[in-house]
Amino acid sequence: MSLRIRLARGGAKKRPFYRIVVADSRMPRDGRFIERVGSYNPMLPKDHPDRVVLKEERVRHWLGVGALPSDRVSRFLGTAGLAGRREAPVQTKKHLPGEKTLERRREREEKQKAAASAKPEVEAETEVEAEAGAEAETEVEAEAEAGAEAEAKDEG
Repeated sequence: MSLRIRLARGGAKKRPFYRIVVADSRMPRDGRFIERVGSYNPMLPKDHPDRVVLKEERVRHWLGVGALPSDRVSRFLGTAGLAGRREAPVQTKKHLPGEKTLERRREREEKQKAAASAKPEVEAETEVEAEAGAEAETEVEAEAEAGAEAEAKDEG
């Protein structure tokens, strides 16, 4: 029989309270257990003494018999100095962008850098074109004014 020291949930909806129990690993989470060895109340502040309560002597006994603590309970036991503290499990990296997305971002950044470096050259060319265009516009306007004056003299 493989024994686990784990949490069994109790309490009301949105008001959890956990019992730390020794149970057969095949039993359901809130099902039959062998012995209650403590409690955990996550609603209390972290520095409150009643947040995690353990029967240290019984926990040592069950660890000596071969019961394995769950991840959360092993952290409690490590904090209490009853067992080696197991580190929190490594989270998945699924929220990070994939390789192709990173590659596309790099390509987009390179294009933007190339466009930014080419922009001063284009601006210089457009300034020259704008000056030439402005001169042409002034010539066209001058011709239009001259034509309007000529028509005014013809009518008058």
